[in-house]
Order: sequence, then structure tokens, then C-alpha cells
Amino acid sequence: MIIKVCGLKDNQNIQDIIGLDIDWIGYNFYKPSSRYISSIPFINKKNHQKIIGVFVNASESTILQKVKNYNLDYVQLHGDESPEFCKNIKESIPLIKVFRVDNLFDFKLTKEYEFCDYFLFDTASTQYGGSGQKFDWSILDELDINVPFLLSGGIGPDDLDDILKFSHPNFKGIDINSKFEVSPGLKDISLLNGFLKQLKNDQNYLSINQQR
Repeated sequence: MIIKVCGLKDNQNIQDIIGLDIDWIGYNFYKPSSRYISSIPFINKKNHQKIIGVFVNASESTILQKVKNYNLDYVQLHGDESPEFCKNIKESIPLIKVFRVDNLFDFKLTKEYEFCDYFLFDTASTQYGGSGQKFDWSILDELDINVPFLLSGGIGPDDLDDILKFSHPNFKGIDINSKFEVSPGLKDISLLNGFLKQLKNDQNYLSINQQR
């Protein structure tokens, strides 16, 4: 299971996060966000860890410049980007497309984006992520897609059982953010580390990862 921690902007906090047992580190390049990071500090990440750049309706030139400047491993598009725009970005770098989900969301829309490397399903809100709200994961039970996906939106320490019970053949990981924060962009290392240890020591977690 992929563990992504997103919305990091404090240098020391980032170094502490790197030391934990996580897979993806997310930086938010959307200026109106309280988790916006103007530049990425040098980090000595572990070999398996990936750096994700999060963008919202940014221009192609802006995105590709950030990719070059910070040697990003993935781009995550969290806005209203068209399939054509996403295809252009994917020619240069692996791509994660975010869909903001509520009970009225039409999952047929995802079909036009099935060339993406990953989907990420987040809670629909007036802002682009970081709402701290969790959507009803059961609406994904019958989801018929050929793209691996991550769950996001208000995932916190109390959701451990729900994560381990969630079952879908293309479910590959979780994206965690606001529920582990002291303040926007600053994660509670102790809380996060305790959650990760509980998650990864659980027999259901071990079983899930043996199947993938």
C-alpha cells in the first residue's frame, strides 16, 4: 500500500517526514493554498520515496518548469484539467489525476483519463483539497476502472479500520494530510509515526500487500 503524505512546507518537518516509513512526499504548488510551498529544500530521501508536485489549473509551462527545477517524480493535477492537457503533461512525466467526489459525482468522467498512471479520489469541496472531510468510500465499491487509485480526503488516525476493510482490486494507497497537522503544512510527527506503525503491523495490512 502506497502511503503519501501531502502538503509539506516546513524544512525540518520535511526532513522528519522523510525519516518515516512513507512512500510519496507531496508538495503543493497552488499559491492560494495555506500549504503552498514556494521552493523545495534539498532532501536526502530514501531510494524508494517519490516526490509529487501538486498543481491546480496551472499552465503546462509552469508545471514542466517545476518538474525540471525540482526533479519531480510525479505530477498530481488537482484542478479541472482536460484529458488533452493531461496527455500533454504525461508525455513528460508520470501523472496522477485527482477527482473531487461527492454522492452526485459521475464516475463515467474518469474513462477519458484512463491513460493516467494513478487516480486520486478526494472529497469535493469549495477548495482544492485539504478540507479535512471524508467522502463515502462505499460509492467506489462498484467502480469499474483500469487505473490504480489512492484514497484521500479527511483520512485520520481513527480511520485505520476503514482503510484495512476497504476492498477494491485497484485500490493502491492513501493520501494523508490535514488530520495529521499541528497547523497547515506542519505535520505531527509523533501522531503520524504511531499511525504508520499501527497500520503496517496489522495482519490485514500485511495480507493486502502480499496480494499486490
